[in-house]
Amino acid sequence: QVQLVESGGGLVSPGGSLRLSCVASGFTFSSYPMSWYRQAPGKERELVATITYIGGRTNYADSVKERFTISRDNGKNTVYLQMNSLKPDDTAVYYCNVDIVRPLIGSTKYWGQGTQVTVSS
Repeated sequence: QVQLVESGGGLVSPGGSLRLSCVASGFTFSSYPMSWYRQAPGKERELVATITYIGGRTNYADSVKERFTISRDNGKNTVYLQMNSLKPDDTAVYYCNVDIVRPLIGSTKYWGQGTQVTVSS
């Protein structure tokens, strides 16, 4: 079965950095784009960044451009989110995501358990 396991969250001061990791299993990792989402208390889950299956193209939410970098290592079935210049508004639970498309079933979204990122002095 599809499994996504995030790690790397924590408490960091404003201006600090964190690197999140998501280890995937149960599907052909190198064949799918991967994404990071986040959800702050009382807010809807929002897309943060996406990377294509070979890592040739990335997309970011405007709020994180120039500060966050998504990358992947297909040999390790892992996607990363490097977060720099963190702000209190970045505080949220961060989720790894993949959309798996299967014949006759269509697209299914899979999520990890999430990792908490708190930016506070």
